[in-house]
Amino acid sequence: MADGYPAGVSAEQNRVPDTSDAEPRPGRLTAAAALAALEGLALAAGGVWMLVRGVTGDPDDRQQAVTGGITLLVLALLPLLAARGLLLRRGWSRGPAIITQIMALPVAYSLLQADSIAIPAGIALAAVAVTALVLLVNPATTRALGIRRPGNVQDEK
Repeated sequence: MADGYPAGVSAEQNRVPDTSDAEPRPGRLTAAAALAALEGLALAAGGVWMLVRGVTGDPDDRQQAVTGGITLLVLALLPLLAARGLLLRRGWSRGPAIITQIMALPVAYSLLQADSIAIPAGIALAAVAVTALVLLVNPATTRALGIRRPGNVQDEK
């Protein structure tokens, strides 16, 4: 035991590689992270709104509103964590970001089927989801995240 650490354990912490000297983050990646964060913030705002309405509203709807609010707050974590991962150029973050967009498309479709003020919200959500999907599958985004195509052994060192 050297320096108070058990055998095989070093005093050095596992550090994330510094990307400051690497190529700059593509604008597409930043835009995809911003859209994911926007969706996460919208879900969180909706969850807070439902919780407030549940606590201050009619007792008949209280349990359903509180449950819905908590659900939206938990669901907001997925796009928010994905956005943070995209900004930090973590390869794992593209999957949750893509899943978020795919889940948003049926929601947008159901909003478009409504006969109310929900139609503009459906249009906006569909536009954001499709734009984010295009940005996330872009080759520049894929390269910036360090994701290689299957079977592409030329990039391995």
